[in-house]
Amino acid sequence: MEKDTSLADKESSHSSVNEKGSVGLADIDVLGAEIQAVPEDLLEAAEHAKTMTAEEIDETIHRIVEEHHDDPNFPPRVLAAANRYLYDEELKQNPAEYQHIYDELKVEAALIIINSPYAEVRAVVDNHDDTNVSGATFRTLVIGTIFVGAGGFINQFFSIRYPSILVYPNCAQVLAFPAAKLMELLPTKQYTTFGYTWSLNPGKFNPKEHMLITIMANVGFNTPYTNNIIWVQYLPLYFNSAWATNFGYQIMVALSTNFIGYGLAGLTRRFLVYPAYAIWPTNLAMIALNRAFHAEKETVANGWRVTKMRWFLYCFCGMFVYFWFPDFIFQSLSYFNWMTWISPTNVHLAAITGSISGLGLNPIPTFDWNQFTPILDPLIYPFFSTFNTFIGAIITLPIIVALWYTNTWNTGYLPINSNRVFDNTGNFYNVSNAVGSNTLFNQTLYENYSPAYLAAGNILLYGVFFAVYTATITHAALYHRKEILHGLKSILSRKKTSEIHKDVHVRLMMAYKEVPEWHYLVVLVAAIALGAAGVGAYPTETTPAVVLYGVFLAAIFVIPIGIILAITNVQITLNVLAELFGGLWFPGNAVAMNYFKYVTTAHCLNFAQDLKLAHYMHIPPVHTFWAQTYATIVSSFVCIAILNFQMTKIADVCTPHQVDHFICPGINTFFTASVLWGTLGPKRMFGAGGIYNSLLYCFLIGAVIPIPFYVLRKRFKIFEYIHLPVIIAGGLGWAPYNLANLWPAVPVAWVFNVYIKKHYLAWWSKYNYITTTAFSASIAICAVVIFFAVEWPNVSIDWIGNNRPFLGCDNDGCPRLPIPDSGFFGPGPGEFH
Repeated sequence: MEKDTSLADKESSHSSVNEKGSVGLADIDVLGAEIQAVPEDLLEAAEHAKTMTAEEIDETIHRIVEEHHDDPNFPPRVLAAANRYLYDEELKQNPAEYQHIYDELKVEAALIIINSPYAEVRAVVDNHDDTNVSGATFRTLVIGTIFVGAGGFINQFFSIRYPSILVYPNCAQVLAFPAAKLMELLPTKQYTTFGYTWSLNPGKFNPKEHMLITIMANVGFNTPYTNNIIWVQYLPLYFNSAWATNFGYQIMVALSTNFIGYGLAGLTRRFLVYPAYAIWPTNLAMIALNRAFHAEKETVANGWRVTKMRWFLYCFCGMFVYFWFPDFIFQSLSYFNWMTWISPTNVHLAAITGSISGLGLNPIPTFDWNQFTPILDPLIYPFFSTFNTFIGAIITLPIIVALWYTNTWNTGYLPINSNRVFDNTGNFYNVSNAVGSNTLFNQTLYENYSPAYLAAGNILLYGVFFAVYTATITHAALYHRKEILHGLKSILSRKKTSEIHKDVHVRLMMAYKEVPEWHYLVVLVAAIALGAAGVGAYPTETTPAVVLYGVFLAAIFVIPIGIILAITNVQITLNVLAELFGGLWFPGNAVAMNYFKYVTTAHCLNFAQDLKLAHYMHIPPVHTFWAQTYATIVSSFVCIAILNFQMTKIADVCTPHQVDHFICPGINTFFTASVLWGTLGPKRMFGAGGIYNSLLYCFLIGAVIPIPFYVLRKRFKIFEYIHLPVIIAGGLGWAPYNLANLWPAVPVAWVFNVYIKKHYLAWWSKYNYITTTAFSASIAICAVVIFFAVEWPNVSIDWIGNNRPFLGCDNDGCPRLPIPDSGFFGPGPGEFH
């Protein structure tokens, strides 16, 4: 549509932009609230608006409508104004209002051209770059290597201990700064090696070095998924395959699973990294912390002059002191299941309101920030994601209650909300009673033992998983087909990336040499070959093609799942779908199913997230490529070395009474899932005649239900705030979690990401992500200190404040119904097949 140039040349007296394109100081706050921008960004955009032609402005306004019409992160008021400006004929009859809207959109158009369309990104990501600043330094290599090795060592070593301990990448980000400052004391003399000039001290520690170290930590702190497979193969109490200690086999499959994810991530950059809509909210918190460490000029935010670094230290120290109370001194603050204290043995009260094994229907369930965030971080997730997730949990809660109280699928004999698998006596399922000495399924033993039963919350969880997989595909086809087609066309296009993806950060990154797709394709092919060789060269009792099958499954889902994750921060994992397909394709073979399962989208999306992080920080792609590759190799070798030490040097490892508590709870769960899905197989649980066969209808429900919501969205405004895959994924917050881990996040999310963001945007932009990063980093480091200071030497505080939450049915998971006099429920031995 052509703009009315005669009207455009007229300037109303109350316009937000004067005839030179400048924003009046008196109008900054008003205009900022309307388009969600802080004064600094507005003034810069207004200056750029002076240089834009009417055609450029119109083209950008059309882009707003075309690219952001289904974008839940884009300011709805700006989108509505753009639609009115383009298509509202009545508006054109009101010159003053028409001009006012045009002036707003003129600034918004300039803002989109020179910055991000999203306030969240503008708050922390710089829209300028200094190409003379390099992150690939000797200092980065040294500190990154140390942290990758140390983090991989700690996370692998303590992964089998109960309670386990994990070190997160934000710890590396915090500790890297003092380490780098210490290295600034080294000599500045330059050396030349193979034509590359370097120095022990390249100068002042810069943000790109800091972020490249953090990216290496992100890669290195994740232990190889295949270690779980090796554990269940090797241990005598599992599959007792002594050959699994072979280092060559271990490193081949470990490198394979990591580099398959890396190869896929590189091939999805046009869908998950380059587009502006791929925000990746978690990255913003990491960048906020980075900028806090390196800020040279601080702005005043709604009257607050506290620097970002000082605010980070305030929050960090405050949380470090406070976390000792809910985690160790006064654990009732963490599990504040006060309603169950009224009558601890009341089965119904514990089931509905309990925070440990119940559903957590409690208005004040916790005072522990760590309990707020296992499902989502209220300060990082967009509020629409938080609220949609909560709605999904609320919708599914009565379904769980109904299953339990009607004793559907014998759930009344089990705890209401458990992720364990049970037999027909209400005890944990003993898989050794259903397999022979060769670890393969034994029909006779199985028929003399018991079918596998799930608790009501876990049944609901599987149904939701089935629904969300197909809903994701349908949702992506309806809402993101243009983005997906655009990405596919860009692969074949000869145009520059900046001409296809019109985002300021893409343009800035064009100053650096890009890593071509074929590099990542080579990595992917080599990783598949390495994994197949590892599976085929050793007695794994499965076909090497299992690796390729897993890659095909991941390739189908990685783009739709990745787009949803990048926009909403909600990740849908493929574990259950992989277990289902793996169990169907390799019936009776748990090891084969495990190999199929290890190739999932999780590694790919982690790597893609890091690629976006580097993109935001304007780190040369080649540097990121080699940093991730190097960190993956170092971490893999470190983790495999520690794995061998654990397997061969720790006495009685993974046994229930191991003296140092290396009892392997995660490995036990993995083994149980392996046998249930691989040995017993999904046909016995979900196939024709299986106990949970009707749950397969959830696949159909998930595929169909996005369609009416898509139609209703076109007619009713309220449906614009509904994101169906996120609502469905809200039902994944059960077993073992519950509302106590989700509801507290909702009011906190509203306060920060709605109220403060709307009324105090400058404060929100400066402090929001710093606050949550400080809390999470403090909790992670405090947990390490508590572990080594008091838990390792078995120090405890025995008093009512620590004991009260764990007394009664909430802790014990009391069933509603007693086991019948026959000693079992459901069909007895010989009555099922």
